[in-house]
Amino acid sequence: MEKQRTILNRQSLATCARRSAGMGIFLSRNKRKQIAGRRRVNVRRGYVWRYLVNLTCKLYVLEDTQESPHFDLTSMLLEQTDPNVVLTTLKAEDAFVDLLRHHMDANDGQFSLRPHKDFLPTKGCDKALSLRLLAELPADPSFDEEPSSDSEPRSAYEFMRRQQNENGDPTSQRWNAAIRLSNYASVETSPLCMGSVGALLDHLAKVRAVGELDDEGISGLEIRDIEYIALSQAMQINADALSSLQIFDAENHASMHSEKTKEGLSLFGILNSTKTSLGRALLREWFLRPSLSLAVIQGRHDAVSCFIRPDNWTITTSMHNHLRGIKNVPRTMEIMKSGKARLSDWQGIMKFAYYSVLLRDALTELSHTSGIEVVRRLDQILDDPSYKEIGSAVNSTIDWDESAQNGRICVRPHIDEELDKKKHLYHGIDEVLSNAAQQISNFVPRDYAQTLNVVYFPQLGYLICVPMLEEWRGEDGIAVLDGWSFQFSSEANVYFKSQEMRDMDHHIGDVHSAIVDKEIEIIQSLQEKILTFGDTIAKACDICAELDCLLSLAEASRAYNFTRPRMTEDTVTFIKQGRHPLQELAVDTFVPNDVAFAGGGSAGMRLPIEDEMEEIGGNDELSSIVVCTGANACGKSVYLKQVALIHYMAQIGCFVPAESAILGIVDKIFTRIQTRESVSKVQSAFMIDLNQVSLSLRNCTSRSLVLLDEFGKGTKAADGAGLFCGVLKHLVNRGTSCPRVLVATHFHDVFRDDILNPDDLPITFVHMQVLLTSSKGELMAASESRPGAVAYDFQNSLEDDDQSEVHIAPNERITYLYRVQKGLWLNSHAALCAEIFGIPRAVVRRATYVSHLLSRHEIGQLLDEEMDEAERAELGQAEDVCRRFLAWDLTRKGDDEVDVKTRLADILGRMDVDTM
Repeated sequence: MEKQRTILNRQSLATCARRSAGMGIFLSRNKRKQIAGRRRVNVRRGYVWRYLVNLTCKLYVLEDTQESPHFDLTSMLLEQTDPNVVLTTLKAEDAFVDLLRHHMDANDGQFSLRPHKDFLPTKGCDKALSLRLLAELPADPSFDEEPSSDSEPRSAYEFMRRQQNENGDPTSQRWNAAIRLSNYASVETSPLCMGSVGALLDHLAKVRAVGELDDEGISGLEIRDIEYIALSQAMQINADALSSLQIFDAENHASMHSEKTKEGLSLFGILNSTKTSLGRALLREWFLRPSLSLAVIQGRHDAVSCFIRPDNWTITTSMHNHLRGIKNVPRTMEIMKSGKARLSDWQGIMKFAYYSVLLRDALTELSHTSGIEVVRRLDQILDDPSYKEIGSAVNSTIDWDESAQNGRICVRPHIDEELDKKKHLYHGIDEVLSNAAQQISNFVPRDYAQTLNVVYFPQLGYLICVPMLEEWRGEDGIAVLDGWSFQFSSEANVYFKSQEMRDMDHHIGDVHSAIVDKEIEIIQSLQEKILTFGDTIAKACDICAELDCLLSLAEASRAYNFTRPRMTEDTVTFIKQGRHPLQELAVDTFVPNDVAFAGGGSAGMRLPIEDEMEEIGGNDELSSIVVCTGANACGKSVYLKQVALIHYMAQIGCFVPAESAILGIVDKIFTRIQTRESVSKVQSAFMIDLNQVSLSLRNCTSRSLVLLDEFGKGTKAADGAGLFCGVLKHLVNRGTSCPRVLVATHFHDVFRDDILNPDDLPITFVHMQVLLTSSKGELMAASESRPGAVAYDFQNSLEDDDQSEVHIAPNERITYLYRVQKGLWLNSHAALCAEIFGIPRAVVRRATYVSHLLSRHEIGQLLDEEMDEAERAELGQAEDVCRRFLAWDLTRKGDDEVDVKTRLADILGRMDVDTM
């Protein structure tokens, strides 16, 4: 079960986090002032987090995310929000509840358990849609609240607004709220967040009703904005960005009846070579929450750098193999506490003890480990003789072969003298039973039983077994000898208890049960001894999981030729010969590229670049926005993604696919790359794109990274270009708070002096180079490094008679170099692509000509095109018919009035006569 929680801050009310079981809500602890009766609410998801700030009335949210076994995210949020009230569900894990209760008790806060129904996602979504912030459209200053009686609504939105003002239309309110909610948070991917939002809003409504005697409910809450909570120690990356960058890729099982998945071609898939379940889970946490701590990132880089050294590679490979033997021992300890440990659990304990000793020996052989924190901590915790003691105690106590054969935990000989005697008796019981059967047979009549056996049943003791006689199946039943007592019967045998059997029960007893009880007692004693080392073992396993992750990253860095980046607190990005870690695996040859830009706070600075980086432009001033243009399918999207992936990889602790890199910490990554459509959503594809951009603009900071790929293409070209210009201008106007922005677009017409002047804007323009060649191999044009460069002269190509005879074949005439060059490139070569892939030449030539006129704003020239004689004659005839029809006086009445049909026939007939 996933976990949710909600937090209310003094200054803020926060609903928070999610893990693997339970839900919760926290109320945070700052000054609890009532400012004009208003409060501010913040919601965060990931686990689900929210908090309310009195002065600004904002609700902060965090997307659902995976929690660690130690509740690290919960602890981080508790410390960051300092709650004074915590609400959580009754279905939360005991450990989670204990953590919350302990924190609140230590800080004199209030802790409360609520019914699980308060945290249902559907209810939370309904309550969120009731907020005025979402349900009511923003006021339009140009809208006349009191229109004249003869005025009519001129648009659907004006009509809906009037209906809402007059009637409070609930349908339109809910429709508005559902559309606008996606501008603030990713609702579909965070059900736990929505559940916690609902619990938070319900709590606020109740507090408001009691404190202010106001019964307006949730719709009466004054919430002015919704934002993401910014974690102080982890990068924020939402589900859209994870999907667009292909961080994870779960492939479904081939069978439709199986819910199992496996990791496909993804960043996690190529970097994950962990050997332990704990290591894989920890690496996934690192991927979900890349670090913002420069010390943590550099510590991981130091470890990876040490592990990939040639003189350490053999040892690190051996260490990684040793980790295979370390299972999820903390989980095993929990099973032991419940008394349900199986043979495999005990084997896991023994293997941990064995491989921990091997790891300790391997650590001593590593070189250049000075300053490597994970090596120091692991060496310190494994330098303990107790591990050998644990392994020796388990191996010398448990008989592995006998345990596997009997299906229970068995004890070796010579551990307990009393147990050895019982086992000796139990193993020799066959001879005892044979002698007893021989003695009893001397006193049993032959007509009563031709044969008999003495058998032993656990819990029932010793019994005489006699074959069932045919006459005993009749009405008289089974005959019982004197001194015997009937016990039970089967289809073939009858079982009796005699005095001799009772004596054996008394003197020998239930040996098997006694053996089992004794072994349980011995194993219990061993278990209590091992549990005393539980905390130490758990810490060792955590460090081994961290080592597993770092060894996995080192293995990938070595295999894929990654290099160590230089991390800095400045908001700069400087990458030389960067590559896309997935794309380069899918193509024969990958062309690396450079990039250099900086966030608003560092824009305009000049980097102290080494000699090998000067060619990238180390002496140029860095801007915050990079706009990439170029032909269709030339690699612009890959270029944008590889920059984000390099930042992302660096902050999880991995080396990056580049020749060298200087990277400033990125606190958030937002993307408008992929549109994930669904019939279950109320938005169109374009609305989804708008939601992604709105989310980026609302939450980005000067340390964020924003990728915009073809934004505005999903609607009318003019409207899309206008929105694109507005977003770009807004980002430019942010100044020092502008994030690092990478843009790819085909809206070339906007880069004009009167719209977006490339010479005046603090924007870096780059393009992807292409070569244009004829089918004969002659070079026709190439992209150039200058603003406004045009690679194809349309007019000359139209006037060139030889062009019509050139044979066009697939992959001819255009060559993609996939290389970034400075300068603005204003040709997408869409017509050329259309011609290559089968569109008729005449259509393409006409389209090319019209496109050329549009780009020069000379579309009026189409009206001046010459017509042939037939077209002129047809146009003249149509004009004569129109004039005769207009000359007809339809208002005249009199005797000479003619029928309308007759008159029309006369007009058209005269046209026919003219054409004869």
